[in-house]
Parts: sequence; C-alpha cells; structure tokens
Amino acid sequence: MTEWDKMQAHQIYNDFDADLFNRRVAAKKLFREFNRTEDEETERRQEIMRKLFKKVGERVWMEPDFMCEFGKNITIGSDVYINFGCTLLDCGQITIGDHTLLGPRVSMYSANHSLDAAERIAGALIPEPITIGNRVWIGGGSTILSGVTIGDDAVIGAGSVVTRDIPPGVVAAGNPCRVLRKITEEDKVGFPVREDFPEGCASERKAK
Repeated sequence: MTEWDKMQAHQIYNDFDADLFNRRVAAKKLFREFNRTEDEETERRQEIMRKLFKKVGERVWMEPDFMCEFGKNITIGSDVYINFGCTLLDCGQITIGDHTLLGPRVSMYSANHSLDAAERIAGALIPEPITIGNRVWIGGGSTILSGVTIGDDAVIGAGSVVTRDIPPGVVAAGNPCRVLRKITEEDKVGFPVREDFPEGCASERKAK
C-alpha cells in the first residue's frame, strides 16, 4: 500500500514520502495559476478547479489567494463562495456542502502530526476528514481542525477554532468553538427569499 493509499484510507502515513511531495508540487502549480487569473476569466477558473479538486459543483466562486495541499482530497458542492486567503490542508478528505460560505482567511487542517517527537520528526501524520454541511456560514479567520463535522445551516463566528463537531442550525463561536444558541425564526431580517435559490446565490452574482 502506498502512502497515498494509506492517506485515502485515513491511516497513519509518512508525510515525507516522495510521491506525496510531487503531488503537492502539482497542486501548487494549479492553485498558483488560479490565483493569477482575473475575475473575468470564469471559464479558465472553472477549468483549473476541475483539475485541482476531487469534485467541484456548479457556480463555485473562489477568491485568490487560495491555497491547498493536494486538492484531490477536496470535494466542493454547488453555489459555494470561498472568500480571500483561504487555506485547505487536505491530507484527510475535506467536503464542503452546497450553498456554503467561507469567510476570508478560513483555514481547515485535516491531519494531526504524532504527539510523540520521534514519530513526528520521522513523518508520522494522521489524517481525519472534515465535513462541512449545506448552507453553512464560516466567519472570517476561523480554523477547522481534523475530524470535525459542522451540521447543515450552522453559523461559525469569526475567529473561532473548531475542535469538535457542531450540530445543525446553531450559532457557535469561540476558542474552542462552542454552541451559543439555536437559530430560530426570530433571526429573520425580512429579506425576500427566492425559491430558485441557485440563481440568486452570491457565487453566480459574482460570476456575472
């Protein structure tokens, strides 16, 4: 079993493996190419994202400067907006659901180095998946750690460090991030909501 195969199986692997190094180089070339594009180059951006990511949906808008580790462990749904300066370290699988918003400088780290110093300097890395649900808003500067699942419709406050699962439909914030309250009908501000959600999403408006 290769180190890449171990990573895909969420087993401990050698982070210093030569094949993994080459895969990182390939990903860097793609995301750097993406970061050099202009807003008007929507088709070129979509082409690069399809090459970089495991799977990417429709109407995904990603701002520069985006960075990732491998790219091929990232799945992004449709109608997703990724703001400036986001970093997704996809040693483990990272899945982002539909209609989700990532604020500026959001980071996701889907692996842990071994706590034992000898194992750590030998390259021991432990991948665990990160799963972000549908219609989630993650505030700017937040950090999502390995093994975390954030439920549908949740809101994560800016600057949070998310170390454990967050249930659906809540506001959560802090370091470590904790649930503050449920989101209720009283949180509505009276903004008109369209039934044809994808057509009115932020990512499509940006693309236009």
